[in-house]
Amino acid sequence: MQVRIVGAGLSGAVMARELAQAGHRVTVTEARGHVAGNCHTERCAQTGVMEHRYGPHIFHTDDAGVWAYVNRFATFRPYRHQVRATHEGRVYALPVTLLTINQFFGTAMRPDEARAFVASQAETIAEPRNFEEQALSMVGSRLYAAFFEGYTRKQWGRDPRDLPAALLKRLPLRFNYDDNYFFHRFQGIPEAGYTAMVEAILDHPGIDVHLDAAFVPGDDPRADHLVWTGPLDAWFGHRLGRLGYRTLDFERFTTQGDWQGCAVMNHPDPEVPHTRITEHKHFAPWESHEGSVLYRETSREAGPDDIPYYPVRLAGEKALLAEYEALAAAETGVTFLGRLGTYRYLDMDVTIREALDAAGARLAG
Repeated sequence: MQVRIVGAGLSGAVMARELAQAGHRVTVTEARGHVAGNCHTERCAQTGVMEHRYGPHIFHTDDAGVWAYVNRFATFRPYRHQVRATHEGRVYALPVTLLTINQFFGTAMRPDEARAFVASQAETIAEPRNFEEQALSMVGSRLYAAFFEGYTRKQWGRDPRDLPAALLKRLPLRFNYDDNYFFHRFQGIPEAGYTAMVEAILDHPGIDVHLDAAFVPGDDPRADHLVWTGPLDAWFGHRLGRLGYRTLDFERFTTQGDWQGCAVMNHPDPEVPHTRITEHKHFAPWESHEGSVLYRETSREAGPDDIPYYPVRLAGEKALLAEYEALAAAETGVTFLGRLGTYRYLDMDVTIREALDAAGARLAG
């Protein structure tokens, strides 16, 4: 079988590898000049720092199979992700932990005391109708205003009262001093970067990769089957309308020494235009660099020519998505895959798991 895969990100690369290993001939077409999609990493020529060019990516999972899979193609170094937030001139630990609570309220509460205190601050809202009500019912007005309200407005470009309560599914607090951002059993970052890992996944004699080669829907795929990892609505020429995305603008700058002392500093205060600053040398603590590379990150609505990052998935988008999903289900000879192809926010481990499962289903069928 001859297969064309559009997109050389994680979804496309894993699908290509699995099909090629099964004896199929695979052609991968990638519009950008590099593989790995938004996971792309590259060395800064000036400082030697490994940059996460489209924003930071930390691999974290409880899926032992996926963890074993990525470790076939890269050496992962342990990495413990810690985030800080600057609010009104003071720095706090994120996510909101017992340390954050005691810092913020000027207290020295034990876990049980802090739990009772936060519960006393929370507002009684039986059925929260939106993000703001959900947050107020969980953490109360002061913590909400400090760490959630402004950041959410900037991240999504919408009033939190217009966002669904489901965005905040569980209590966003920890009543201990564990500031590891993720709970997952397996956590790390590839020593040589994500792009090297994806290149290794694609390194198979049955795979041909073409960079700087956009595939236009409707073109002859010259294949028995096509895997589309681009935007779902783009496959159909946006004929029902565009699915909404948020995009990111990065202001890159370099400096000497250690500029902020951590990988990610959130800026939730509404008067600060950016959402966070990332300092990329801290994503590779096993390395040592005199210089430093940083990105100020600002979120806005994505236009037709912007890179889509986060699907909005509000009521209007969900209705439109259902229409596109119906069109996709009627397509023959095409598999829609990945975060863009399914219009979902996916962590890297889920992306890989779904690609492995899709390849398995394709080979079994």
